[in-house]
Amino acid sequence: MDDTETITTDDGVRLWALRSGPGDPLVLCHGGPGLWDMFADVARLLTDVTAVVRWDQRGCGRSERIDGPWTTERFVADLDAVRRHFGLERMALLGHSWGAQLALSYALAHPERVRTLVYVAGTGIGPAADWKDAYEHNLLTRLGERPERLARWREVPDESREHAVLQWSTDFADRERALEHAERMADPWFPINFACNRALGDETKRSWGTPALYTACTALDVPTLIVDGAHDIRPRTAVDSLERALPRVRRVALPDAGHLPWAEDPDGFRTAVADALTVPGRSADD
Repeated sequence: MDDTETITTDDGVRLWALRSGPGDPLVLCHGGPGLWDMFADVARLLTDVTAVVRWDQRGCGRSERIDGPWTTERFVADLDAVRRHFGLERMALLGHSWGAQLALSYALAHPERVRTLVYVAGTGIGPAADWKDAYEHNLLTRLGERPERLARWREVPDESREHAVLQWSTDFADRERALEHAERMADPWFPINFACNRALGDETKRSWGTPALYTACTALDVPTLIVDGAHDIRPRTAVDSLERALPRVRRVALPDAGHLPWAEDPDGFRTAVADALTVPGRSADD
């Protein structure tokens, strides 16, 4: 049974949340920034593995529409409000894409409150230059496989559902089903919070890729699983520095998947997550 709940943060913002299943849940952090929870398939996939908590970040999706603030510190505090709301002393966290960065940021701020971290399709701890130029090139290349899609993507407004679906179609390895998968991501559809996206993107450019961040990761005593889709258009080499830094890390690459690995290799993704929740993390030297 799924129960929708409203979480109120310490500054009075109302967040949408949905809990599925009994027991200690795996808390899911969606991508973006500025998007919303798209983890319905993940929740179903993990039904016999773990309960899950899904939530929409502030100002996004089904959560209260507000004007900020848009900072990682604020989003980490919101995630802690989710933890407290569900009475979790320590929680297992899974973050995807930008949500992987948020989950890692939370673990760095509150390692004593995280028992397991699953880092899915993130972009590492280096500067944006490690991945963004290659991502933009790969995005245009994949759209260009169908010239009519590239032309339409350039024509329609950036804030439109059609623009998002065309762009998200590049995130899948299976090019025949890519548009179908992207349509599924956009159902339900909510306005993209571009102000949130820009502000957090600018903050990442300033604060990511620093020696201090790398050093903090070397001291993170939390079992961590990194999950990659081998065909993600964000280069997976960008995540190498995070893998090198973390002392208790495992990494799984799913060879037939893109940026949403559960959509294209559900069995491999389910097995990887189940193992992370039951097997302690090990040193990168093991």
